[in-house]
Amino acid sequence: MKKYLAEMIGTFALVFCGTGAIIINQESTGAITHVGIAITFGLIVAAMIYSLGEISGAHLNPAVTFAFWVSKEFPTKEVIPYIFSQTLGAFIASLILKLLFPLNQLLGTTLPSGSPMQSFILELILTFILMLVIFQVAKGSKEQGMFAGIAIGSVVLLEAMFAGPICGASMNPVRSLAPAIVSGHLEHLWIYLTAPFIGALLSVLSWRVLKSNHKKTE
Repeated sequence: MKKYLAEMIGTFALVFCGTGAIIINQESTGAITHVGIAITFGLIVAAMIYSLGEISGAHLNPAVTFAFWVSKEFPTKEVIPYIFSQTLGAFIASLILKLLFPLNQLLGTTLPSGSPMQSFILELILTFILMLVIFQVAKGSKEQGMFAGIAIGSVVLLEAMFAGPICGASMNPVRSLAPAIVSGHLEHLWIYLTAPFIGALLSVLSWRVLKSNHKKTE
């Protein structure tokens, strides 16, 4: 239960702070700015990894849990409880933000600013890159693991910085699902429920090839 509680708390913090920054930026007529929103997402991910990583691994994302499961690095019996805990944490965060900012229409919902396919491809590639970094720092040396929070948080910040204005840079199905349902804006939700899983799957396949080639050259 500690692992599930950690996943719920971590995902709650991610959605509360991340989408909260988007909402407050809207409510304060741009006081936080797009750069500030990207930094908020990166910092909260890093903080949760360092505070909860030893308890649950700090997945905070169903696509990450899915990728670890596909790569046989995560037990099947834990997949549904992890994803349920992540989803619950995300919904609690969005519901609290709805209570705090009842007049905000989107509540941080991710919506494409261009074509749906453009955002789909972006989300797929962003998740692919993020998952590659996660695999390396999670399964690499202990020295690499010490920098996991910095590495993963930096990738989230980087990707939110350049891709956020186009696709929202979700990379996380429940980060998009919760605010979309609570706000009632379900348009284009399919992008954010499918692209991260596909990107994570492609990352698993690529990581296997890279690791197998690395072993052959040793």
